[in-house]
Amino acid sequence: MNLPQEPGMLLSFINMRLRDNYSSLEDMCDDLDFDYQELIDKLTKLGIRYDSENNQLKEK
Repeated sequence: MNLPQEPGMLLSFINMRLRDNYSSLEDMCDDLDFDYQELIDKLTKLGIRYDSENNQLKEK
């Protein structure tokens, strides 16, 4: 599965997956075979952070 490249679509896609299917971003990455640290690095460059307490991505 490929992730959307556009930041807004990426944010929406991951938040939908987290809300509907996963208890954490790490669980999602494990299940979908994504490199967790690579995804975090990409999100950080896009100005997006993972809020583990609420299990969602947020723009900085």
